[in-house]
Amino acid sequence: MKLRVATYNIHKGVSRRLFGLRHHATIQELRNRLNDLESDLVFLQEVQGQNDRHALRIEAWPDEPQNVYLAKSTQRRHAFETAYGQNATYLHGHHGNALLSRFVIEKREHRDVSDHALEKRGVLHCIVRMEKREVHCFVIHFGLLARSRARQTEALIAWIEREIPNDQPLLIAGDFNDWRHTLSATLYKRLSVSEVFDDQHWVGPFQKKASDFIARPFAKAGLDQVAKGIVRAGNQLQSIRGARTFPALLPWLQMDRIYQRGFVTRSVQVMRGPAWARLSDHAPLVADLELLP
Repeated sequence: MKLRVATYNIHKGVSRRLFGLRHHATIQELRNRLNDLESDLVFLQEVQGQNDRHALRIEAWPDEPQNVYLAKSTQRRHAFETAYGQNATYLHGHHGNALLSRFVIEKREHRDVSDHALEKRGVLHCIVRMEKREVHCFVIHFGLLARSRARQTEALIAWIEREIPNDQPLLIAGDFNDWRHTLSATLYKRLSVSEVFDDQHWVGPFQKKASDFIARPFAKAGLDQVAKGIVRAGNQLQSIRGARTFPALLPWLQMDRIYQRGFVTRSVQVMRGPAWARLSDHAPLVADLELLP
């Protein structure tokens, strides 16, 4: 089964104009652009669930939560299903993570992973149904401090190791704020995931073919865990890198990721250019995947 997955920090659906002194809503164009991507799953960060100030001051501000507004397709008969997890709360509203899904969302859960009072962070977990298969989706927005991100990553890993069987498909996507790329090796080792950009760009065909060839006799002998370990080791022979998604106008930092388990990565792209840069400070990361049988 083929599907398209995107992750996008939408910057609360606003941009600044007049030298940063005036807010301008981008949420309407965001919805059109997200529909143009034709994604089946969209992992969103900095989604405004409520903002009373913007509702009063910004013309054409939606009168519903942004995830609900974005889920209403203007081009397709079948709109997205959506789930929202509230991260930060303030006097005039709140914002958090959201998932848009073309598939049925069977379960949704949000957990607070804030590391300190000044940065409210959370993880949204949804189970979606794809052709009688359950796929676990985690929407991530980690902190700005390296130690916070390390502790939040450990909390995520412990959650998954404790509650999700290691043979079930898994997607972990969002804004990791991990511009030094220090988290991937731990996620690779503990959860048997790989990052989609890494799948496409930094694992050479020789390493893949060699590890697959060595693993094949073990798989035939029924030693599946040994075979998987050999393949995984071959996939990690080269340096782990990430897609450059920030700042959107001239992406340089590797902030946004899509980690997968149980899929084959067919293609990956960062949506660059002025049209995207005026919508958010992040560029969307989009991957075409195929669910393994």
